[in-house]
Amino acid sequence: MWLKPVPSCFSMLKPYCSATPPPPTTLKIITAMKTTEEPDVGIFCYISQLPGFRGILKQRYSDFMVNEVDTEENVVHLTNLDAPAETVKEIETKTHDATSKDYTTEIESFRSLVDPDDAERLEAIINQINSGSEDSILPIVLSPDYDKSHRTAVHNFFKENFKFLVTDTVDGPDASSKCIRVRINSGGQNSRGRNSRKRKERGDKPFDSRGSDDWSENVGKFLRFHLYKENKDTQEALGIIAKMLGIQPRSFGFAGTKDKRAVTTQRVTVFKQLASRLAALNDRLIGIKVGDFCYVKEGLVLGQLLGNRFTITLRGVVADSEDTIKASVIALGKQGFINYFGLQRFGSGSVPTHLIGATLLRGEWKSTVSLFLDPREGEKNAITEAREYYKETNDIEGTLRQLPRHLVSEKAILQCLKKCPGNYLQALKAIPRTLRMMYVHSYQSYLWNHAASMRVQKYGTDRVVLGDLVYCKGNETEKVSEVVSSKCVDENGNDTLDPIDLDDISGTNLPEERLNLVKAVTAEDILSGNYTIDDVVLPMPGSRVIFPENDIAHVFHDLAKKDAISLTESVHNVKEFSITSMTGSYRRVFQKPMDFEWEILKYIDGNKPLVDTDFDKIAKTKPSSLNEDGRLHDKTKQSECLDNDIGLQTDDNGAKAKGEELPQAESLCDTNPQETQTALKLSFTLPASCYATMAIRELLKTSTSVAFHKTLN
Repeated sequence: MWLKPVPSCFSMLKPYCSATPPPPTTLKIITAMKTTEEPDVGIFCYISQLPGFRGILKQRYSDFMVNEVDTEENVVHLTNLDAPAETVKEIETKTHDATSKDYTTEIESFRSLVDPDDAERLEAIINQINSGSEDSILPIVLSPDYDKSHRTAVHNFFKENFKFLVTDTVDGPDASSKCIRVRINSGGQNSRGRNSRKRKERGDKPFDSRGSDDWSENVGKFLRFHLYKENKDTQEALGIIAKMLGIQPRSFGFAGTKDKRAVTTQRVTVFKQLASRLAALNDRLIGIKVGDFCYVKEGLVLGQLLGNRFTITLRGVVADSEDTIKASVIALGKQGFINYFGLQRFGSGSVPTHLIGATLLRGEWKSTVSLFLDPREGEKNAITEAREYYKETNDIEGTLRQLPRHLVSEKAILQCLKKCPGNYLQALKAIPRTLRMMYVHSYQSYLWNHAASMRVQKYGTDRVVLGDLVYCKGNETEKVSEVVSSKCVDENGNDTLDPIDLDDISGTNLPEERLNLVKAVTAEDILSGNYTIDDVVLPMPGSRVIFPENDIAHVFHDLAKKDAISLTESVHNVKEFSITSMTGSYRRVFQKPMDFEWEILKYIDGNKPLVDTDFDKIAKTKPSSLNEDGRLHDKTKQSECLDNDIGLQTDDNGAKAKGEELPQAESLCDTNPQETQTALKLSFTLPASCYATMAIRELLKTSTSVAFHKTLN
């Protein structure tokens, strides 16, 4: 098998050979980029030299379906929306003590302690209780409070004056603020022992256990259900459900974050909640459904999945002939694709995440803070104005008022700088751990992609070569290194990526490979033919990995050296921002889609779905729950052509026009097209951490960058 000629790759890779550090102006040049392009992060090559063809990826978000594959190899589907007969009973607690006296005096005292709006909220909830409607009362959340001693005073006030209510502390609207939440004490006035225990005494459980003391001993304490969502990311969907239930989002457990711009189904667990309560939400949820309930003993944690099953429909397919399409699809199934980290891994903004990772690894704390806060190209005017305002005035309070809530890292940094001026390292540590760890991991991915490209360029894709790293087979005990998983879980875990960059990623660790061993291929191995190209891996740099014993090892070290970074020594003692303090991991260089199926379809109306979703299959038996186009009652659906088709270029989740060539915008929403069009339906399973967009890239032979598709459009 011959490689597709890529002479430009060599010129792009040429800087590896230079050990000269980048000039001081490099940083400014890079930050001026509007978007990250594939060559910037090492994505150069294809496996086959077959020609590509045009295809529209995600013209409708229902064209991209993702179903989780659990650890028992079951594909997760939504099949039933009804709650099972409940075997769990919670003790009903009435709050008649609230109606036994007038609380006007206590409310007035409370008014002197908090904001007037908070006093109004408290008065409203007490009035609801007095009216006898406590069963439908939702918790209230008081205004953000940055003063811990003041929050303690508020907690104590409730303990002394409102024994029928219970309080706890929840995260505020920004990283450094907290809010007090007030709810009815479901344990009753005389059973507050557990609820009043401090977090340490509760074992710092990652879920919200308040109000669920009484639970049948013979039933699992976790409710497991299947979450179906449309055009929403996992955390957004669970946040909506949590708000409706009056619990914290941390009550939920899941194996991995799923793509936003898609239709996805995955498993979720929640601590001590009745299935009937969740099932009752279905009529009120928009673009979300829950079902297939059961009670289990353990909650889900990140990484508890084998991978994802993708069903992808490429619309508007145009090729020289149908034979061209068939040949490319067959090649993808047989040869697979280069297992690159996709562009989502490196962010969708003008400052790529691996660039921030490099400054962290160099210990340049002030420069890193500047990368976060300085004005950037391509952002909305309001954000640009806020950034420019801060750069000109250094007014933290004024800037915080202007920045939108979704800029979590920026707000966290500013809040910390307000308390500790000039302490840039502390400000970076104020970023939620799940976000700040993303940047170093992104730099690891940047090195890996470049090494993978050089491996393909130099040694091809059809055989193992001397010095390649491979997973050992059989009971080999020769020179090996354990496969270690880095401390990150590539699915928004405790040490993971920002959800906006996760998109269609599965997870990082393949459970069946955790116990394998890695070794460098010897001449004897090559003669024996024990290893194939499918066994070849490359390391994600860390302290417990070995590097290939051939020229590919130099790519890692030379490229890092070019960025003034050492992979064996750290210039600072901040462990979480040091590759040498991470164990590292291994990743297969080539990946074949599993259970691969494909079908060429013909269609006329581009606005009609070509594949049934899980909910479509259920809804066929319940037509009353549908709107005119047979979809969920979701207002966003009605404008899907306008907001989602063209929205490929503006989606904030990182799902940016990946792997497709867009036709002219007006043709996307033509409800009366004159000609029959061609679509290609692909169904395949990928293990955790593989990017479906990289498989589509191999098929279409087009870039997945946003800028590329903007030029086509």
